[in-house]
Amino acid sequence: VDYSPFLGIEKGAVLQEARVFNDPQLDPRRCSQVITKLLYLLNQGETFTKVEATEVFFAVTKLFQSRDMGLRRMVYVIIKELSPSADEVIIVTSSLMKDMTSKTDMYRANAIRVLCRITDGTLLTQIERYLKQAIVDKNPVVASAALVSGIHLLQTNPEIVKRWSNEVQEAVQSRAALVQFHALALLHQIRQNDRLAVNKLVSSLTRGSVRSPLAQCLLIRYTSQVIRESTNDTQTGDRPFYDFLEGCLRHKAEMVIFEAARAITELNGVTSRELTPAITVLQLFLSSSKPVLRFAAVRTLNKVAMSHPTAVTNCNIDMESLISDQNRSIATLAITTLLKTGNESSVDRLMKQITNFMSDIADEFKIVVVDAIRSLCLKFPLKHRSLMNFLSNILREEGGFEYKKAIVDSIVILIRDIPEAKESGLLHLCEFIEDCEFTYLSTQILHFLGIEGPKTSDPSKYIRYIYNRVHLENATVRAGAVSTLAKFGAMVDGLKPRIFVLLRRCLFDNDDEVRDRATLYLNTLGGDGAVVETDEGVKEFLFGSLDVPLVNLENSLKNYDPSEKAFDINTVPKDVKTQPLAEKKATSKKPTGLGAPPPGPPSTVDAYEKLLSSIPEFASFGKLFKSSAPVELTEAETEYAVNVVKHIFDGHVVFQYNCSNTIPEQLLENVTVIVDASEAEEFAEVDSKPLRQLPYDSPGQTFVAFEKPEGVSAVGKFSNMLRFIVKEVDPSTGEAEDDGVEDEYQLEDLELVAADYMLKVGVSNFRNAWESMGVDFEHVDEYGLGPRDSLAEAVNAVINLLGMQPCEGTEVVPPNSRSHTCLLSGVYIGNVKVLVRLQFGLDGPKDVAMKLAVRSEDETVSDAIHEIVASG
Repeated sequence: VDYSPFLGIEKGAVLQEARVFNDPQLDPRRCSQVITKLLYLLNQGETFTKVEATEVFFAVTKLFQSRDMGLRRMVYVIIKELSPSADEVIIVTSSLMKDMTSKTDMYRANAIRVLCRITDGTLLTQIERYLKQAIVDKNPVVASAALVSGIHLLQTNPEIVKRWSNEVQEAVQSRAALVQFHALALLHQIRQNDRLAVNKLVSSLTRGSVRSPLAQCLLIRYTSQVIRESTNDTQTGDRPFYDFLEGCLRHKAEMVIFEAARAITELNGVTSRELTPAITVLQLFLSSSKPVLRFAAVRTLNKVAMSHPTAVTNCNIDMESLISDQNRSIATLAITTLLKTGNESSVDRLMKQITNFMSDIADEFKIVVVDAIRSLCLKFPLKHRSLMNFLSNILREEGGFEYKKAIVDSIVILIRDIPEAKESGLLHLCEFIEDCEFTYLSTQILHFLGIEGPKTSDPSKYIRYIYNRVHLENATVRAGAVSTLAKFGAMVDGLKPRIFVLLRRCLFDNDDEVRDRATLYLNTLGGDGAVVETDEGVKEFLFGSLDVPLVNLENSLKNYDPSEKAFDINTVPKDVKTQPLAEKKATSKKPTGLGAPPPGPPSTVDAYEKLLSSIPEFASFGKLFKSSAPVELTEAETEYAVNVVKHIFDGHVVFQYNCSNTIPEQLLENVTVIVDASEAEEFAEVDSKPLRQLPYDSPGQTFVAFEKPEGVSAVGKFSNMLRFIVKEVDPSTGEAEDDGVEDEYQLEDLELVAADYMLKVGVSNFRNAWESMGVDFEHVDEYGLGPRDSLAEAVNAVINLLGMQPCEGTEVVPPNSRSHTCLLSGVYIGNVKVLVRLQFGLDGPKDVAMKLAVRSEDETVSDAIHEIVASG
C-alpha cells in the first residue's frame, strides 16, 4: 500500500528535530531529512511564527560548516523558502558570497539564485560584478542561474539589470540550449518597452543564429508580436517576417514546428494561402504516435475551424480516426472540430459516432460537444430533427447539473431560433421534467413553457405535463407550475375552464406560496366570480416586463414606511449602477439560454436629487433624469484632485465638480471652474455656485449649470480651468495667512455624449417586451462598422455608444464567432422606453456589418438612436 512518508508529521515535533543542526558532529543525511520535513510543512501552508522562523534560520546557517554537497543544496532551498528579513540576511551573506566565488560550479549556481532571491538593492550593487561574470561563464548551469536571477530581479531592480545588456547579448550567442533560451528571455524583457529595439532584436536573430529549440520558440512568439504591431500600423498587404515563420515549419524540432504553425494560424487577418502550410504540418501531427502532438494539433485546428472552417476540411478524415483515441481530450476536440467543419451530408454519420462516444467522457467534455452540436444545428436548420432527438436522448441519461443545464439551454436556443423545432423541442423539455432532479431546471423550463407553449398549434397537450408537477414536485416547482398554468389560461381562451378547475385544486395545497399564487391567478383571470380585468391587462400582469431593476425595487420596499399613502412603484430609481470591475469579475457567469436580466445595486440618484434640489439656483430645473459616474479630470497623485458628475435634466445640464486639496500647507478659497463651451454650441451657461473654502484633505463641490434644448440629446466638448485664491498655512498653528494669490489649474476636457441621455434599465423577458412594444415606431437600418480587431470589440463599442443595458447576457460574444445578436434596453430622456436588437456579422476578414432594429414609444426617439449610430 502506498503511503506518504510525511503522514502525520507535526510542526512542533519537526522543530524539536531541527536541534540536530546544532550538533558538534553533523549527520548530513539526518539534517537533509529534517530540512525536507520543514519544506513539506512550508509548502502545505503551515505558518511559522517570527521566533520559530528565526530559530530555524540561525540553526540552518550552521550547516555551512558541512562539506556534504547534497546537504548544501538543501540549505540553499530552505534559506530561499524561509525568506529571511533584512537584518537576518547579513548572517548568511558572507557564506553565500564565498560560495558564489567557489571553484565548485554547483555551489556558484545555487548561491547566485539564493542571493538574488533574498538580497536588496544595496547588496546587489556589491555583487553586480560577479553576476555579470556569471552570465558569460563557460559553465551553462552557472550562466543560466545568473540569467534566471536577472529575470526575477528585473521586477524589483530594473535599473541595475538593464546595465547587463552587453553580457546578456553575448549569452544569446551561447551554444548551450538553456543559456540561449534564458538569455533571449531576459534580453527581450529588458527591451520590451522599446519597440524599435525589439524589432532590431527579432530582425537580427531571425537570420539564423538561434540553435536552441526553446529559444527558437521564444523567438517565434516575439516575431508574432512584431508582426501584429506592424500590421496595425501599416495597411499594406506585406507581412514582415512571415517567411521566417514559414521557414520554421521545416525545423527539425517538433516544438518549433508546432509553435510556428500556431503562430501563423493566430495572425490577424490570416489568408487561406498563408494558412495552408501550417494546416499541412498540423495534419501530419494528427497521426503522430505522441499524444501531446496529437492534442496540440487538434486543439489548434479546433480554433482555426471557428474562423476558417473550409481551411480545416482537408483534415477531416484524419480527425475522424481520432474519435476513438484513448485520450478523451483529443477525442472531444476532434469531434467538436468535425462538427464545425462538417457539411450537411456528414451530420448523420457524425451523430452515430458521437452517440457511442458520449458515454465514455466526463461531463466537462460532454458540455463542449453539446455546445458544438447547438452551433451545427443553427448552421444547418434542416437537420434540426436528428440533432434535437440526439439532445433529447442524452438529456435522459445520467449527468450532473451543469451538463443537463447546457443541454436544456441548447434546446431553448434552438426553439427560439428555428421555428420548425418549437413543438418537438417543447415536448422533449416536458418529457425531461417528468424525471428532472434539479429544481432550478424544472422551474426555468416551466417558465419558458409558459411563454412559448401557448403560441403552438395545440397548447392543450402540454397541460398534463405541467399539472403533474403540482402533484409530484417540491413547493418551489409546484409554485412555478401554477404560474405556467395561469399563463396558458390568459393566452388560450379555449383552455380557461380547464385551467380554472386545476387552479381551484391548487387552493388546497399545503404550501402558502402555491395557495397564494392560485388565489391571485384565479382572481386575475376571473375564475372565482371576481371582476375580470381586460385581456390586455391580464397579459401585461402575467407577461409584462418589470421596468425597474429588482434590487432597486427591493431596497425601496425595505425603506418604505407603512402609512396611509400607498407605495408608488414610480418612485423606484430606474438607473442601474455599474458594478466595480473586481465585483463584476467575481460574480460574472457565462450567459445561458434561460438567463435572467442582470440586477444592479441601488442607485445614488436619490442622494444627488436631494443635493441639487437643496441649491436654490437649480431648484427650478425639474426632476433629475440621470447622474453619471464620476469622470476624473486630473491625473492620480497631483496637487489638486478633481472629478465631475454630469447631472442631466430635461432642459438643463449641471456639472458637479468634486475637488480635493492634497497640499497640507495650502488653503484654497473662492474655488470655481471656468468652463469654455465654445465646442458645445447648443449649450448656454446660466448659473454657477463657487466653493467658499477648500482646506487640506476636506473635499468640496462647485457647480456650473447650462441650459440646452428641451428633451434633446445635445452633445459637445467642454474645456475646464480650476480657478482659486491660494493661501499659505502655518504648519505649527494651522492658521492661514490673510493675503492670498489668485491661481489657475488646467483640468482635462469633458465631453457630453449621447449615452449620457440614456438610462440603463433591464427587462425581465426581452422577447415579450419587444413584441408588446409593437412595430408602430420600429426603425430598421444596416450599417458598416469598418475593420475591427474582433466582433466582441464592435459589440462593446456600440453598447458604449448607446449607453443601454445588455439583456440576457447577450453582451458576451463567444470566441471566434462570425455573427452575433445583442439585445439592449433602456429609457431615453423624456422617460421613453427603448428596445434595440443588434445583429452583427463579419463581412470579409475584419470588416463588421451591423443591422440595427429599434422599437420605442416615440418615433422621434427611434430615429434619434439611428442618428447616434450613424454619427458615432
